[in-house]
This record gives sequence, C-alpha cells and structure tokens, in this order.
Amino acid sequence: MAAPVSWLTAMLLRFGRLASYALVFALGLWAQASGTLSSMLQYSDDIRYLTLQHLELTAISGGIAIVLGVGIGIVLARRSLGIFGPVLAQIVNLGTTIPTLAILALAMTVLGLGTPPAVFGLTALTLLPVVLNTTAGLRSVPEALRDAARGMGMTPVQILVKVELPYALFVILAGVRTALAINIGTVPLAFLIGGGGLGELIFTGIDLMDPGLLLAGAIPTALLAIAVDALGAQAQYWLVPKGINPLR
Repeated sequence: MAAPVSWLTAMLLRFGRLASYALVFALGLWAQASGTLSSMLQYSDDIRYLTLQHLELTAISGGIAIVLGVGIGIVLARRSLGIFGPVLAQIVNLGTTIPTLAILALAMTVLGLGTPPAVFGLTALTLLPVVLNTTAGLRSVPEALRDAARGMGMTPVQILVKVELPYALFVILAGVRTALAINIGTVPLAFLIGGGGLGELIFTGIDLMDPGLLLAGAIPTALLAIAVDALGAQAQYWLVPKGINPLR
C-alpha cells in the first residue's frame, strides 16, 4: 500500500510544481503584453539591490529560526519535561498568535529601527513550523528502532544523531519549507520598521498608486518564495534516505 501512496504523492507534487511554472509563465506573458514589464524594468537596479537585502533578511532570520526550532523541537519531543513541555510550546506559539505588525512594532520599541528588530520579528514569526515538525517527526520514530540502537550500545546522543534525526528529517524539512515560505512573504513588512527588502517597492508603489512600482516588488517576492520552496522540495528528495522517503 505504501508504494501507490508514495507514487501518488510524487505525482501531485510534480503537478503542483508544473502548475506553478505555468502560472509564472502566464504572468510573464501578461506583463509583457500589458506594458507592465517595461515599467517594472525601469526599477531593475532597485530590484537587484533590494532582492539581495530581502534574501539577507531571510537567510539570517530563517537560519536562526531553523537552529532554534530544531533545538526546541528536540527538547519538546522528550516526554520527561512534564508540565514544562506545554508551557514552552505555548511560548513558541506566541509568535503566530500575535499579529505580524504587532510583533514588528514591539521589536522596534525595544531594538529601534533597522535590521535587528526585523530579524527578531521574522525569527519569532517563522519559528513555530520548525518546532512543530521537529517534535512530530521525532515522536514518530518507532520505539523498536530506539530499542535496537540501545541494544547496540549507542548513547542517547548517538541515538538522536544517527537514528532519530535521520528518520524525522523528511518531516523536519517540510517544516523548514513552510517556515521559509512564511519568512519570504513576511519580509516586505520589515520595510515599515526600516529593515529594507522588496517591501520598499511594494509600499512605495501603493503610496504613489504606481502599479509598475508595486509589481516590481511583489513579483520578485513571489518568485523568491516559489524558488525557495522548489529548492526545499529538492532537499527533501535528495537528503532523506530512500527507505524512509515517501517521494522516492
């Protein structure tokens, strides 16, 4: 039964990827035909510069969120925490229950304007998917595998590194993909607190009622999200061993 399910999952993912590429192609044709593309190209230098800023914010905040999220997920997967487990999970959950602009505003009041509050706010917003998927992945490891590892004389750290994390890697990477997609889509709001990124083009376009300027920031943001998700899908396919990878 596992083979048909895995084949169906792979086919659906391929179809979704092809549909995304077709949508991007159709948007490109529309932009060319309507003259929007030529108006966007006027801001090509700004697009390049702000895209690098956008990626820098995503890399820093996303990297911090992945490291913290995996670490917290490992801790939460240990049932010996007792009452402290739900308390820690609720603290992490605050990043998604509080509105995005409220987190950025609170970070700005403490850290001032610029990159530091933007990184803090983006990290808090993207932490939860990594934590939840790490916890779920580690708790899905069959107890028989742990028992076999103990029988071979492995220490708890060796069991975690050589047995539990490789088994849970597919689920963890799914959480990382979700977190990075959220991160890239939220980075434009960092412009409101002086963090830079493609949000500068988006919000300036809204203020000036200039569709070309607005799309010069919105379309690259969407393309970045699609590209990062595609890279995450490839990482899931190639990094997770074949025996426990539902895509292979």
